[in-house]
Amino acid sequence: MQVKFCGAARFVTGSSHLITLDSGYKILLDCGLFQGKGKHIWEWNNTWHFDPRSIDCLIVSHAHIDHTGRIPQLVKDGFNGSIHCTHATRSLSAIMLLDSAKIQERDVEWYNKKLLRKRKKATSSLRVPLYTSEDVTPALELYVSYGYDRWYRISDEVEMMFTDAGHLLGSATVTLRITEGEKVTTIGFTGDIGRPNRPILRDPHRMPDVDYLICESTYGDKNHESNPEQNDKLLDVIHRTCVENKGKLIIPAFSVGRTQEIVYMLDKLETAGKLPKIPVYVDSPLSVNATQVYGSHPECFDDKLNEYLLIDDNPFGFNDLNYIRNVEESKELNLATQPMIIISSSGMMNAGRVRHHLFNNMENEKTTILIVGYCSPDTAGGMLRNGIETLKIFGEEKMVNAKVEIMDSFSAHADRDEIITFISNQKRNLKRLFLVHGDFDTQEKFKLYLEEKGYNKVEIPEVGQEFEIG
Repeated sequence: MQVKFCGAARFVTGSSHLITLDSGYKILLDCGLFQGKGKHIWEWNNTWHFDPRSIDCLIVSHAHIDHTGRIPQLVKDGFNGSIHCTHATRSLSAIMLLDSAKIQERDVEWYNKKLLRKRKKATSSLRVPLYTSEDVTPALELYVSYGYDRWYRISDEVEMMFTDAGHLLGSATVTLRITEGEKVTTIGFTGDIGRPNRPILRDPHRMPDVDYLICESTYGDKNHESNPEQNDKLLDVIHRTCVENKGKLIIPAFSVGRTQEIVYMLDKLETAGKLPKIPVYVDSPLSVNATQVYGSHPECFDDKLNEYLLIDDNPFGFNDLNYIRNVEESKELNLATQPMIIISSSGMMNAGRVRHHLFNNMENEKTTILIVGYCSPDTAGGMLRNGIETLKIFGEEKMVNAKVEIMDSFSAHADRDEIITFISNQKRNLKRLFLVHGDFDTQEKFKLYLEEKGYNKVEIPEVGQEFEIG
């Protein structure tokens, strides 16, 4: 059989990996959107490295758009097989894919208007969305959901098991047991590995031993700061920004996962009497919907959250917390001058309402922008992480007078040592290890570290590269 890497190869987004059995049966692992800026992103998202009509089934590790964001496009282009995932991933996908479709529509509308302003006769260069809201429902009808830690037969040759990855509500590692004649081959796909001792979700569960492993490597070259430092630093940033400087704290955060974690931490601080009396706004309709989905999947909660529910039956809500859906209410936040905390998407700052908050507040020295996770280098978030002095937003160059703080401890991705711990049971039987979902320079460093730890045959595949396995 063969494995072909069709996305997130020497790159962080666009997760997609194709396994073709000797019989011709084709399994696609994830179907994610490439995210970032630049013409190449548009071209990548409009290019398949396979015929969508030839895929027999799709297995989804979790609902983040860089792992699911091209599914409606895949179905639109001819895929008609089953989409296998966990129960919570199915629930989140329903709201996240609709939100993604609206973003596709808005982005294309904005691009076309801009193009026609420059060249009125450039109609041949106009774009159409990758998919629209109408394309989402046919995709959702193909979803089939499962529980954790049980083997399920999805074809005559293939059994599948999901194991809790601890990364996002419903996130899972995927283990495949493939029988070809008398030979049985096991293939593992980590999806995105979560972190131990994080709020809300259970710790990642190790996968069974496999012959071949496709492993994420986002933070393969570094370790995160510890959790106790995280609590102290968050309170310190809030106090300096909102109490001492009377400014706004803007926290760009992904609507699903990161936002709920931050809200839960603030809720616990408020319950403990440590949070200053400052209004907190979650400014994202998707965040509101996702928080409701979180409340409906307690099977994913860890023991600490279940214990906290005995004290506070709403861990995602407190008196000073306000969820914003209405656009006009969002605009009012930019006119307000009083201290406040604004949590808004997107986390990489390449889309969403957070760009309006940056546009209106980043030149104010009282403002703090708190970056709480990975940002691709070519996104606004990546540029701010790297210390850029000016940032172009909505066609206007803005000075970065705001203070930029970084807290990678909030990351939902395992760091280098956490990945090593997670895959440590694989060393004995592993025939080949493929590194995906990471920047190339990070992956090169991680490969050297893995080899020092005794892992052999570590590969860093390129997009479109194919390997014989089994």
